[in-house]
Amino acid sequence: MNDEAPSSQSEESESRTWLSRLFTGKGQTPRTRQELLQMIKNAAETEVLDDEALHIIEGAIDVANQQVREIMVAKAQMVCIQIDESPSEFLPKVIESGHSRFPVLGENGDDVKGILLAKDLLPLVLKGAEGFNLEKHLRTANVIPESKRLNILLKEFRENRYHMAMVIDEYGGISGLVTIEDILEEIVGEIEDETDDDNEDFIRPVAENDYILKALTPIADFNRYFKQKFDESEFDTIGGLVMQTFGHVPKRNEIAHIADFSFRVLYADDRKIHLLRVSKLNTD
Repeated sequence: MNDEAPSSQSEESESRTWLSRLFTGKGQTPRTRQELLQMIKNAAETEVLDDEALHIIEGAIDVANQQVREIMVAKAQMVCIQIDESPSEFLPKVIESGHSRFPVLGENGDDVKGILLAKDLLPLVLKGAEGFNLEKHLRTANVIPESKRLNILLKEFRENRYHMAMVIDEYGGISGLVTIEDILEEIVGEIEDETDDDNEDFIRPVAENDYILKALTPIADFNRYFKQKFDESEFDTIGGLVMQTFGHVPKRNEIAHIADFSFRVLYADDRKIHLLRVSKLNTD
């Protein structure tokens, strides 16, 4: 008779041993979430767990208590494509944003037509834009309520193999979107890839004296980066300051001049500016 236990039994035994070490000397198993968290922290202090494992376990427990509305990307910050836009209209924001998936909306802004994957635009490189039909390249959009719990959504992401969901409010209007990466970052911390800028979240140099700038860049950050003294009392972001200079919601390629800087709009919708190209006019 083979005395060696099956691997599944061996793993179960190791798990029980780990749990036994965790609860040894505590007198009882945890009865509440707070008791469990405290025991896990105690285990980290006695080096039963390392700090990274503690961080991940705490994140996993917190996710079970959170709803989608707490981590979603708000609609005002979404990079969307309109169903009636031509490639020449939507390609600049696809390129500048660097995202891999884009919600495609109908004319009223709350009608989700589907999700466009950036990789499905590769035929444009070979065949050009002539005859391109956006609707034929759309994937089904998954729609969820703001109140959905993150642990349930994560399970659905994994089981159904999708990566993005559109979020709707109680009236059926779009309030934002959420991705599987958003949830995973709640558990393990920020996930960066090779396209992320390690040094600057909002400001990205593209040439000498030329920069790509998110409109949500705080004026304080802009001042610090460019050694300026733009007024922070009326507006918090560069987008707000530039909008005031225009006096209206600008369209793509409109330009505003503030001090020694030229701000060209790369992407804006009918309510706000999202992305700017900034050039320093005076390089002395």
